[in-house]
Parts: sequence; structure tokens; C-alpha cells
Amino acid sequence: MIRELETQGVVSKTHSPFNSPIWPVRKSDGEWRLTVDYCALNEVTPPLSAAVPDMLELQPQFAFTWRGVQYTWNRLPQGWKHSPTICHGLIQAALEKGEALEHLQYIDDIIVWGNTAMEVFEKGEKIIQILLKAGFAIKKSKVKGPAREIQFLGVKWHDGRRQIPTEVINKITAMCPPTNKKETQAFLGAIGFWRMHIPEYSQIVSPLHLVTRKKNDFYWGPEQQQVFAQIKQEIAHAVALGPVRTGPEVKNVLYSAAGNNGLSWSLWQKGPGETRGRPLGFWSRSYRGSETNYTPTEKEILAAYEGVQAASEVAGTETQLLLAP
Repeated sequence: MIRELETQGVVSKTHSPFNSPIWPVRKSDGEWRLTVDYCALNEVTPPLSAAVPDMLELQPQFAFTWRGVQYTWNRLPQGWKHSPTICHGLIQAALEKGEALEHLQYIDDIIVWGNTAMEVFEKGEKIIQILLKAGFAIKKSKVKGPAREIQFLGVKWHDGRRQIPTEVINKITAMCPPTNKKETQAFLGAIGFWRMHIPEYSQIVSPLHLVTRKKNDFYWGPEQQQVFAQIKQEIAHAVALGPVRTGPEVKNVLYSAAGNNGLSWSLWQKGPGETRGRPLGFWSRSYRGSETNYTPTEKEILAAYEGVQAASEVAGTETQLLLAP
């Protein structure tokens, strides 16, 4: 692997007073990716300033050793804390300079969309050519589509609808009950990313958060077990969200509520002939501080206010019909 990277000019031999241990990672296709454990380097690396650092000056710090030979990277190394930020900025600048068509970018993941397969293909080809011209390498096997269904940043998109991937559902539903705080936090981390799919998520998982508090001893009782089973069922049967539609015939309906344990709201879209509409997202949170002492009216106003804020991130400036108790 290292010989191949050296041949490609990705790494080169060096002599440096710095050194970090290698940490190979197996990729989803079974191949190996060479990464280096830069934890110690990251701890002493200062915050990123507005100016992009001189990577030639930093090269000695990226050194690692394999079979008695020291190497360093000639590219931005994975594992260094500023690599994602710098990479995102460089790709973004290249796309802006090349006047790329409508797209979404997160570091080196880019998605385009359109009304036809040909439109999507042409947009994608335009972006590929811009990046190749700017000097970026693109692995053909990483280019997906055009397709009606695609996975982007871990989320499954089908005809514009956001869904939880089947492999994620299987992984979560197969998880065993936690036996300590760390395992409970890991479970909450696994399901928390999908909270927009679950009505009143915060209120449901509240008993699980209680057992993770530092001041509390770990206790897994009947209430926690019931919530554990319930939230896995919610994940398994989570509804798809979207697609977000616009136009004068589309109505955005925001429902907000303030319950005993917290606030919740959901955004729906109704088109011509639709009675219930389609959900665009569910939000919720527990009460904070003195909010528990608010009057019922004040709690409802707070729920409506935060609901409008959250819904605006999805529906933008489109008019919303607010329904509250």
C-alpha cells in the first residue's frame, strides 16, 4: 500500500523529528485506507486562522514510520484536525470559480439533482470537469447515479424523501440493552441523528438520559427497558420525510404543543387533494431551567416560537399555517 502511494506521489520518504503511529482502516469495499493517528499532534495544533497554513512547513509534522523507513504526506492527511476544513474550502473555491450548477457540498461529498436523469448527469459531469481542471483526483467508483435513490452523508434519499437506511435500522434494532453509562451514550448517539423522524423524541428518551448523568449511578430498570424497546420500534417504523415542495398550491402546516415533559412540533405539507399531507420533520426538546415553571399559555407560545424557527430551516420563506392548542 505504501509503495503504491509513494509511486503515486501521495507520500514520500523523509527524515523528521516528529513521528506518529499508523492506523490502517478497512473500507466498506474491503480495501485498506492508510491513516495515521494524529491525536497527539492535534492536541498541540493551534486553532485554524483565516489564512490557509503553509502545508510545506507542516510536512515534517505529518511523519510516520513503516518498517524502519520514515515517510510524510504530500497531500492533506486524514486524521489531522484541520484537513476537513481546508479540504472543504479548497473544493468550494474551485466549484465557485468554475461556476458549478446547483449542488450541495460537504467536504468531498457532493450531490446534484434535477427533474430528469440527463439533467442530473450533465450537472454531475460539469462538476467533475471543474474539479479535474482544478487538479483534484476523482475515483470513478465513487461517482453514483443518476438514480431515483441515493445515499448522501449517511441518509437515504428516494424521490426527494429522506429515509433511514435499512442497514442503520438493522444495526439499531439489533443492539442489546446497555449495561453501563458509556453503552447508553453510544445508543443515544446512534439514534439521535434520526430524531427528526420520531415524534416527541426528546420526551421518549428522557429516562435514558437520566442514567447517563454524572451525579447518578447507572441503573437500568423497567422504565429504561420499556423506552429502549419503544425507541427501537420507532426507528424501525419511522416515516419518510419530504419531499419539500413549493408553489401557491402547497400549504405548510406547523403543529406545535407543550406537554408535561417538554415541547414538540412538526411540519407537514399538503398538496391539492391531500387530506393529511406529508411530514417534513418532527422536533422536540425537554424543558430547560425555569421553563418548567411557565404557565401553560407561556409554554404554548414558546413551543410555537421555536417551532416556527425550526420549520423555517426546512421550508425557508414559504408561508406557514400554525396550529397550536
